[in-house]
Amino acid sequence: MKPDALHSLLRALRHPNFRLYFAGQGISLIGTWMTRLTTAWLVWRLTHSADMLGLLGFVGQVPTFLLAPFAGVWVDRLNRHRLLLATQVLAMLQSFALAALALSGIVQVWQILALQTLQGVINALEMPSRQSLLVDLVADRADLSNAIALNSSMVNAARLIGPSVAGLVIAWVGEGWCFLADGVSYIAVIGSLLAMQVVARSPAGTRRKVLHDLFEGLRYVAGSAPIGALLLLLALVGLIGMPYAVLLPVIAVRTLQGGPHTLGFLTGAMGVGALIGALYLASRRTVLGLGRLIPLAAATFGVGLVALGLSRSVSLSLGVMVLIGLGFMIHLAASNTVIQTLVRDEMRGRVMALYGVAFMGMAPFGSLLAGAVATRIGAPLTLVGSGLICVLGAIAFGRRLPALREIARPIYAERGILPALANGLGNAATLGNDTGT
Repeated sequence: MKPDALHSLLRALRHPNFRLYFAGQGISLIGTWMTRLTTAWLVWRLTHSADMLGLLGFVGQVPTFLLAPFAGVWVDRLNRHRLLLATQVLAMLQSFALAALALSGIVQVWQILALQTLQGVINALEMPSRQSLLVDLVADRADLSNAIALNSSMVNAARLIGPSVAGLVIAWVGEGWCFLADGVSYIAVIGSLLAMQVVARSPAGTRRKVLHDLFEGLRYVAGSAPIGALLLLLALVGLIGMPYAVLLPVIAVRTLQGGPHTLGFLTGAMGVGALIGALYLASRRTVLGLGRLIPLAAATFGVGLVALGLSRSVSLSLGVMVLIGLGFMIHLAASNTVIQTLVRDEMRGRVMALYGVAFMGMAPFGSLLAGAVATRIGAPLTLVGSGLICVLGAIAFGRRLPALREIARPIYAERGILPALANGLGNAATLGNDTGT
């Protein structure tokens, strides 16, 4: 890669605070993905129950749906940097508690479920804090899209590394040491947050009731057609598309006649596609044009689900999983970037909390729906139906894109993203399709 291209790819790292965040979070996320795999494996070893695995996923994700909107209010009222620091300390203690139970040999399923629920509550507060803080870590807003893409790249690199390391550690010394390693890994992100010099942001007033601020955020989203449309498409994909993951074991064993290794290859292929998508977004120099990518990526994700449902070949399915990961990551990260660009700063925490509800909070309900449908018509047909619905959602969003672009254009001009219009040197006709949404 040429030096200029590499510099463009990593340009957000020139900001010291983001560089600290990237290094600390990169280490911590490997531990997080180790714990995700290890927790599921431990529950399976103790119960051999697929229902328990489903319950484990549900209790870990449903707090985001229930609590994230309220967490968004607190993020807008409090210091985001300190709030994120507090969530990392709590998550570290949760991992150490899991480690203590597993290493002592007294761990029981109810304890794992209770701690998983606690982690879900922590995540409901951590997600809007982290997403909102990103904008404070890059001094130049032009580098925000690159920071979001690099963050996504880091997550997916950890998704590839963490489970692989966890598998080796479990086979070598057992589950408890994975949880312990995860707890220790939080020291890196906590240290990076303590080392940052973040300019204190004036928090919103706290005299009003939480419900007042919550409904104010909902009204803001309802009144912003671009943000509302982006969140609706994310919610559709989160409810209908994302639960494909719970059907992967069925696809691997019954459809592809494989085993655990086949499931691992499918998951890894998805991670490769997501990493490619994140690196592509990191290489882009501007947010302009992301609006066109969003329905295209969502449709790509949907087509991938249809192809996976129709495939009976392991090699073809692996290629399709790369496509699914690519489409999903570009849709998710591009939507994040556009929303972060459009949202008013005093609403950022609440809007990013709704972003989390849209793509993560809907997942537990989608998983239950996918499981019920697959029981009746089979996993392959369920995937085909899910994919077609995602494609239809992408088409509907694409049809609205010109109108959404007109609404977003003045906001982009006000923030210097469309300097020609801001200086009165251009007009809607000359800008045409160069607007990001």
